[in-house]
Amino acid sequence: MSISGDDVTRDWLGEPGGDGQHDPIRAARASTAPTLPKRFYAQAGVAEAEGGFRLVLDGRGANTPGRRPLVVPDRGLGEALAAEWAAQETVIDPRTMPLTRIVNTTIDGVVERRAAVAEDLGAFAGTDLVAYRAGTPDRLVAEQAAAWDPLVDWAADALGARLFLAEGVMHVEQPEGSVAALRAAIDAVDDPFRLAALHAMTTLTGSLVIALAVLHRRLSADEAWAAAHIDESYQAAIWGRDAEAEARLAFRRTEFDAAAVVAQRST
Repeated sequence: MSISGDDVTRDWLGEPGGDGQHDPIRAARASTAPTLPKRFYAQAGVAEAEGGFRLVLDGRGANTPGRRPLVVPDRGLGEALAAEWAAQETVIDPRTMPLTRIVNTTIDGVVERRAAVAEDLGAFAGTDLVAYRAGTPDRLVAEQAAAWDPLVDWAADALGARLFLAEGVMHVEQPEGSVAALRAAIDAVDDPFRLAALHAMTTLTGSLVIALAVLHRRLSADEAWAAAHIDESYQAAIWGRDAEAEARLAFRRTEFDAAAVVAQRST
């Protein structure tokens, strides 16, 4: 089932006097539509609005899929959003709009569910990627240690979370105090946009420590992505690269980079 131009306009553009209520039937229809909607606007920009800066399409305020105003707290992020919309050509392809997706997720899903999102993130405190090490071969052991040992030290020094390390995939119980310290680091993120970014980076890498290191500017996005994919890089160096796997990884990388932009933005 396709989306008509009128549906797209009603979903993404604010209407004077509109109640802003979400239409679940239209949202479901949009999420299952096999045909991408055509670009229906000439210009994308930002305008000051209550709560920050709103994406505007041909001068009209844009909405999230939940029919809420698409407003971000600072102009820089708003301009980055507008650039994504301006870059769309004949159709609007959400797969090429990672910043828009994370902002929509924040506004429609995180703002009113902060406690649930924090709880979901907290589950990673006891199973962090950087705590699980290979026993062999020596090259992989060394590469993991070079990338992850400094992060383990940083987590202990900066966050008060001293992690136990394990060899292989056997679960290691982390100290209660360390888990509590990582959860406290999550709870300290009071900006819902940064919390959404932290969640995205954690789920994409399997490491809350790496995600927190990006949030606290201990790592750049490039450094963090490389640290999270030591194993994949090693396997590719030994066995060669698989085009399909590389394409999936590249898509995830765009998601991660967008989350890092949101996490490290200046306000």
